[in-house]
Amino acid sequence: MLKGGKVGLRARHEGDIPILQAELGDDVVTSSRANDQPWRPITPGSKDARFVVDDKEQGLAQFSVMELDGGMLIGSALLWGIDNHNRSAHIGLGLLPSARGKGYGTDVVAVLCHYGFVVRGLQRLQIETLSDNVAMLRSAEHNGFVREGVLRSSAWVMGEFLDEVLLGLLVQDWKPDPKG
Repeated sequence: MLKGGKVGLRARHEGDIPILQAELGDDVVTSSRANDQPWRPITPGSKDARFVVDDKEQGLAQFSVMELDGGMLIGSALLWGIDNHNRSAHIGLGLLPSARGKGYGTDVVAVLCHYGFVVRGLQRLQIETLSDNVAMLRSAEHNGFVREGVLRSSAWVMGEFLDEVLLGLLVQDWKPDPKG
């Protein structure tokens, strides 16, 4: 398990999938805002579920997010689009509704940075998020990510086009939290 100050990232367990599906995947609005595909219902237990991990997929590293104080499952995190040639990847995360607003997202981003830069030896991490996702923007910027641009009207979400913000962090600009 990779540990931060408040959270741990561990391998996905079979028992995590129904919780993540119910809390994140079945929430039409949250799911629509977090994915570049339209929401669709997924049958419980389906191998097509977004939260099932394919350990053979090299361009993706998925984690379950655990609260360190209590050991509760509080979300999902991943590095996706891992490009070993250019040494870059994208960060994504989703917290259960009960875990939001407690600083966990900032800690998850910090742990994913450690994983990407230290464990995987990457040069660049990137986040794309909706421009109104204040929590993710704060989490990213707290961890040293820099706004690199706005993709105007690039995301179709629940009947309207929204802007996305592109943020990047290079390993030489990363300042790991000494407390984490």
